[in-house]
Amino acid sequence: MSRWIAATAMLGTLAAASACGTENKPAVCDSVAAVQSSVDHVQDANVSENGLTQLRTDLDQLKRDLQQLTADAQAQFATQAAAVKASAQVFTGSLTTARSAPDAANLSAVRTAITGLQSSVKQLSESVKSTC
Repeated sequence: MSRWIAATAMLGTLAAASACGTENKPAVCDSVAAVQSSVDHVQDANVSENGLTQLRTDLDQLKRDLQQLTADAQAQFATQAAAVKASAQVFTGSLTTARSAPDAANLSAVRTAITGLQSSVKQLSESVKSTC
């Protein structure tokens, strides 16, 4: 009798969990959100207030998030993930150039690169949306 009660209780718990909308969403959903958050942090970095230390930390986090995204995107979103990674590399390159020669043209290139990075993350987000 106690086994029957335990089994019934277990079934009730499982039914309640599934009724609560517990979903098994793909890991790529969380990876895209993490990359978007990292891009936001990079964009919002206040170099004059915090120096380059915070920006370097944010860029390191973005790099880790991009690696995870690439792993999670697999074949289904590989093209979009590659575009995000390429945009991040362009941004990092433009930032390196601006650090060594902070003139108007190089700083403008950084702004253009971060806009391109945001755009590629948005395109990936739109592609992944139906999966998540």
